[in-house]
Amino acid sequence: MGANAAASFIVPFESAREADFPRIGGKCASLARMIAQGVRVPTGFAVSTDAYALHLQCNGLEAAISERLSRIVLDNVDDEEKLSHEIRDAIIAQPMPAAVEQSIREAYRRMSPDGQLPVAVRSSATAEDLPDASFAGQQDTYLWVVGEDAVVEKVKACWASLFNARAISYRAENGLGQIDVLMSVGVQKMVNASAAGVAMTLDPINGDRTKIVIDSAFGLGEPVVSGEITPDNFVVEKVLLQVIKQRIAEKDFELVADRAERRTVERVVAPERRTLPSLTNAQVLAVARLAKSLERSMGCPQDVEWAIDADLPEDENLVALQSRPETVWSQKKKQTSTIYETGIAGVLGTLLAPVQAKR
Repeated sequence: MGANAAASFIVPFESAREADFPRIGGKCASLARMIAQGVRVPTGFAVSTDAYALHLQCNGLEAAISERLSRIVLDNVDDEEKLSHEIRDAIIAQPMPAAVEQSIREAYRRMSPDGQLPVAVRSSATAEDLPDASFAGQQDTYLWVVGEDAVVEKVKACWASLFNARAISYRAENGLGQIDVLMSVGVQKMVNASAAGVAMTLDPINGDRTKIVIDSAFGLGEPVVSGEITPDNFVVEKVLLQVIKQRIAEKDFELVADRAERRTVERVVAPERRTLPSLTNAQVLAVARLAKSLERSMGCPQDVEWAIDADLPEDENLVALQSRPETVWSQKKKQTSTIYETGIAGVLGTLLAPVQAKR
């Protein structure tokens, strides 16, 4: 295989261009956009959809997946789960094409010559993070992955997660296709987070775009994103950048790295720390400024994942991990516009149409 063909499997975030975005999925394209705009983002690379497509071409795998998909009864949960497991097992069992595996190993070695750099391995589907549809949490993410063998294994696991039962149902309900949706995978330097969370550039309760709402907790942000923990909550006035409301939760655990075991673990928070704010006032405002700048550059309300990296200097330790279009209130705005366009006859149908929530 020539150098150009091998290079098509790997797209470093720092060098990705607009023409690459269809091959690196929504999540990785967002990271590349932020880096191009000067936002501090942990380094990494995308394993392109070309790699996944080549994997499907091996030994009739695509045909085997399509055959199982054709047999799924979408409203039958047991049937969905059974065939979903069969599809994922088939993807995992198929050896990765040698050229793809070599490209991934070489890209990781460039990031980590000693092979000891912890990375996050994140799914990035081609239909992900669209303004009117969100795949958030539907495919897999693996944290604190160390070594090229583990990275290769987790890339394949991310490919397989494209066919978990929840994702299959969501794509069917939204007419997004099944085998046509491709998967890229992001491999990104792991953040040693002292605090992390999400920031929305509108109030998720009422859609007020004059507010920035920040949820934060100690450690890595996955428990905040997944709703496993009650986070601290800060409301910031967007124009003046002033904290106008805060609620500090009792945080009984945090997700942190176990470096010796090369994995993340839930650690009990000491009683004296549980009711302390996870962010200082200065950090809250720094997160708000980051979110506000991303909304301006992306051109629409954003849902931003961020972290405070304990390994970086204090004035450089806020990093962006993801920025995607906010979907719930954007969809409601579209529905309101439809009411005026379709007239009174369309009002009831529009109001009763389900709004797809991001989480």
